[in-house]
Parts: sequence; C-alpha cells; structure tokens
Amino acid sequence: QVQLVESGGGLVQAGGSLRLSCAASGRTFSSYAMGWFRQAPGKEREFVAAISWSGGSTYYAGSVKGRSTISRDNSKNTVYLQMNSLKPEDTAVYYCAGSRVRDPGPPGLSALYDYWGQGTQVTVSS
Repeated sequence: QVQLVESGGGLVQAGGSLRLSCAASGRTFSSYAMGWFRQAPGKEREFVAAISWSGGSTYYAGSVKGRSTISRDNSKNTVYLQMNSLKPEDTAVYYCAGSRVRDPGPPGLSALYDYWGQGTQVTVSS
C-alpha cells in the first residue's frame, strides 16, 4: 500500500508560481509512475502531468505544457509539480497519483493510477 500526501497549494496571483509536492510512503515508490491531476468545481477531474518511474519520461496536458514541470526525487520518495505563469483557470484541487505501470505514457488515463492523495487546493486570483 502506498500513501500519498500533497502539499504546497495556496492562493497566488495570476502570473505567479507554485511548487506542489507529493510525499509517498512505502519502499516501492521508485518503481511507480507518478502523476498529477486536478479537479475544478463543477468539472471532471483532468490529467495535468505524469512522470515515469525513472524520471526519464514526462507527459503534460496541453493546458499546462510549457508552464509546468514535473520531477521526482526517488531518494526522498517525493514528486513535484512546478507551476509557473499561473492563470485563474488553473484553480482546482490538485491530486497526486501513483501507478504500478512504470511508464503510463500519454494521454494520462486516470484509470492507470492505483493510489491517490487527498488533494491540495490551488487558487489563482485575477
């Protein structure tokens, strides 16, 4: 069993930056692909970014590509999402997820992910 705990959310002005972190428990973190998803009020959960087990492959939704970077530190059992040039439409609860599929590839199917965190709120004011 893997437990995931997100942190780093908050209120930021448009154009600002945030770095989300997701700390994972368990000894097998390095064998999991990791992803970030988000859900805005009244909308379906959507894929944001993913990284393969080794960190060698990364994938992004078109809405965040060029503004966000996903990375991982397997020595710290942590995955990060650096978000820059934030927009009000980035406002959502952001969820970290872990997949036993080592490289989930595009298009970021949530069904591939086995473990989910509780989420962290990101609010971008205009």
